[in-house]
Amino acid sequence: MKFFIDTANVEEIKTALSWGLIDGVTTNPTLISKTKRPFLDVVKDIFSLGEEKDFPISLEVIGMKNGKLDSETMVKEALFFVDFLKKNDLNVNNLVVKIPMSLEGLKAVKILSEKGIKTNVTLVFSPNQALLAMKAGATFISPFVGRLDDIGHDGMRLVEEIVNIIENYGFESEVIVSSVRHPKHVLEAALIGAHIATIPFGVLEKLSKHPLTDIGLERFLKDWENVPDKDELFK
Repeated sequence: MKFFIDTANVEEIKTALSWGLIDGVTTNPTLISKTKRPFLDVVKDIFSLGEEKDFPISLEVIGMKNGKLDSETMVKEALFFVDFLKKNDLNVNNLVVKIPMSLEGLKAVKILSEKGIKTNVTLVFSPNQALLAMKAGATFISPFVGRLDDIGHDGMRLVEEIVNIIENYGFESEVIVSSVRHPKHVLEAALIGAHIATIPFGVLEKLSKHPLTDIGLERFLKDWENVPDKDELFK
């Protein structure tokens, strides 16, 4: 199972990379706005971190024209990202274009997939939506489990249904479990067989913690103080 980090905070990405835990990054306009930095500066910094390896980075298009979602605008914005990365000598192969689930979005996914550009269909809340995204050629599909849980639905049940559809028909799309709120979401995603979970920094930290681990470490440290030659070791 792969872990992506759901953030636009470069320092959080650096820290998670130092832990050896993450395989990619997902961002969105909300996350980038929280950095209070110019959009393209953030993009350059994030792509620079993943430059030397296969490290998918999702950038979201807006794709609005005359107040409505528009496939041509989505494709135009996606190609802008491609050109920007090439002009800055950044690894364009790491780009994943994040596209909102809609008929216009599916049209854009088809066009971009034919151009060899990876896509991530986001805001997926039903297995039918996921199936359409698979057929359109989406590289990744992002069901939002936390938002479903918020309205009394079982978000992880959706993930299970999507994974079953992929296995039934051999689709190449991968599931990114999104809107992760707590460590239990990550565990349930792993037990279901989801390919990826995209996880906020705070939840990544919590995954390593357990009260019995803390108690055990405290005991070990107290016992270490009674070792007579401890100050002479490891010099």
